[in-house]
Amino acid sequence: MLKNKLLPSSAKLKNNAKLMLAMSLFVGLSANIGKASADERESLEQLRATTNNLIELLVQEGVLNKDKADAIVKKASQDAARQAKQAKADRVLEENAVVDEKSVRVQYVPEHIKKEMREEIKKEVMAKLNYKAGERLGMPSWLDRISFYGDMRLRFENNAYSESNALPDVHKINTNRYAEIQNTTEDRDRLRVRGRLGADVKVNDWLSGGLRMTTGQLTSPVSPNQTQQVSEGKYVVGLDRVFLKANPTDWLMVEGGRFSNPFFSTDMMFDPDLAFDGIAATFTPKFNDTWSSFTNIGAFPIEDIESSDINKAKSKWLYSLQTGIKWQAANKSNARLAVAYHDFSNVEGQSNSNGNNSFNATVPAFRQKGNNTFNIDALNGGTSKLTYPFALASKFQLINLTGQLDLLTFDPVHITMTGDYVKNIGFDANEIANRTGIRDSKKENEGYQLRLDVGSNSFNGPSWMEVKPNDWQVSLGYKRIEADAVLDGFTDSDFHLGGSDTKGWLLGANYAIDKNAWLSARYFSADSITGLPLAIDVLLLDFNAKF
Repeated sequence: MLKNKLLPSSAKLKNNAKLMLAMSLFVGLSANIGKASADERESLEQLRATTNNLIELLVQEGVLNKDKADAIVKKASQDAARQAKQAKADRVLEENAVVDEKSVRVQYVPEHIKKEMREEIKKEVMAKLNYKAGERLGMPSWLDRISFYGDMRLRFENNAYSESNALPDVHKINTNRYAEIQNTTEDRDRLRVRGRLGADVKVNDWLSGGLRMTTGQLTSPVSPNQTQQVSEGKYVVGLDRVFLKANPTDWLMVEGGRFSNPFFSTDMMFDPDLAFDGIAATFTPKFNDTWSSFTNIGAFPIEDIESSDINKAKSKWLYSLQTGIKWQAANKSNARLAVAYHDFSNVEGQSNSNGNNSFNATVPAFRQKGNNTFNIDALNGGTSKLTYPFALASKFQLINLTGQLDLLTFDPVHITMTGDYVKNIGFDANEIANRTGIRDSKKENEGYQLRLDVGSNSFNGPSWMEVKPNDWQVSLGYKRIEADAVLDGFTDSDFHLGGSDTKGWLLGANYAIDKNAWLSARYFSADSITGLPLAIDVLLLDFNAKF
């Protein structure tokens, strides 16, 4: 066989060559390239390239750090140069002498033997690195389709109350605007944390999905914050994202499950931490490089209720439609304008008739404060035994107009102006009187917000957007939300500590101290509009990190 005839010992040659490639790296190869024939030089160059690739792979896998790898290559080059110089001198002085035993003798290696050696060396190294042909050994291929992300936030929060605020008990007996408030006069300082860990999954070319866990109260859909106190024991963690997303075309996306807000909106309408359950579709046809449009439509269950002869309340849903246009300039400046209709179906309360508790479930499962309310037990003498028998007086059918102009004239500094207006066209004083018995309901069904942000937009971007060192942003805004302009349970939970019937200013600043690590400060000064006196100033100081 060729193995026995061409070489003294083919097996020995393979082992010596493997040892040379794996252990000496560039030393022997580089030293002998200069004195090899053209064919041998080409072969040695190929082997040296293979060894170089192996070193790079070791660095990528963390087996060898970059500094050590550079040091090895540098020393190898120096040793090779020294040996080549010595070899040249030896050839001049003693052309017929035996090559110094310290030099590496390169014997003729047949092409098929070289190829086999390279494959075997590659397999041995890849096996140690848990790789085979670029893929992990012993690991399922679907792991490559999962990407993890997360963030952590440490917060100091100060709540400052006016001494002229109405006492909590006064709010609780105000049946026309009931609010379960525990404190209205004593300032409060507390430390809070938020932690989130998620995974995005690529199922195939058109289907993806995601999961995310977060801290926070399981009874609140708008706050992931956990107040720090040793006596609480363990923090509560729950799933706030479980969804599948289909992209059958470039201009159509359909998602279902529990997912993030699919609408172009501000925190006046929906708290940034609010998750949407249900199904939504987004259409994004593009007209040209400058103009495009977007349309969002969705159906979202708010509270599932099993109706019966005894329980006449109906399940509560949100049905939404939004359409808008987007303009983008050559320098990436852009403007968006959208109009939306949100129908909160069956969220209004129904009075229990005398001796009947059929509409107990019309009381909302979660509220903050601000919406007008009424006692559903006013006619039956409180026989429902509900602790808080207060339901929403108005229907909620909202028209929302949102616009934003993002200027990049001073790129990378963004100058972003945002305006938001909402009107509850479902408010009807006569309908409220017929349904609840409340006469002369005051029409308080409009709200608006104006905001200016200057600086980097990386702080408000998606999880994959990198926050760079020394990025900064400052913000100024004004907000006014009348009592029944929005559903108080879904609006921002920080401004006025959540809810409607509020107006005031907001100031904010962000500064990145390093990659994906930044400090932020926000200050809200808000007061009630027509309800009982309730002035609250909120200061939030955060240290944020994401990965």
